Amino acid sequence: ETGFDPPQVSDLYSRIITAHIFETPYAYDHLARPAKIVPLTADGMPQVADGGKTWTVKLKKGIRFADDPVFGGKPRELVAEDVVYSLKRLIDPKIRSPWAFLVEGKFVGLDELADRAKEAGRFDYDAKIPGLEAVDRYTIRFRLKATDYNLPYILSHEPTSAVAREVIQKYAES
Repeated sequence: ETGFDPPQVSDLYSRIITAHIFETPYAYDHLARPAKIVPLTADGMPQVADGGKTWTVKLKKGIRFADDPVFGGKPRELVAEDVVYSLKRLIDPKIRSPWAFLVEGKFVGLDELADRAKEAGRFDYDAKIPGLEAVDRYTIRFRLKATDYNLPYILSHEPTSAVAREVIQKYAES
């Protein structure tokens, strides 16, 4: 294995392990014929509007991250901000994700945020962009630059797994 950070690993063995540690909003039901996409951390299939350019995904309540000392002994629930943060990490120039192509040119404002990060030398994870919006604790709104009905397939790839920002920040230097 080369690592366990979803947006950074691309080798087979690391990806197999990360798929068992982290969860994506959607997953493939490989037993269905034909195979289909089903909710994993999402609470149902997305609501699609604006001719396939606006997608709303609700998360299941009560999904918890594995215990970590950074959580101070308290359970840490998966929330919409975690999904937004995790998707932004895919295009952070510092991470140099081999999976950046999954989000490049797709979400309104995300490429521009990455361009600003290249100039500033620092990615602003707190910047609000219309393409990735945590509407409330459990709802994410995606605004796409163009109609794309493949979004659930993208959100089923391991690199789009949700991570807790505080865990990433704590262990980034170790």
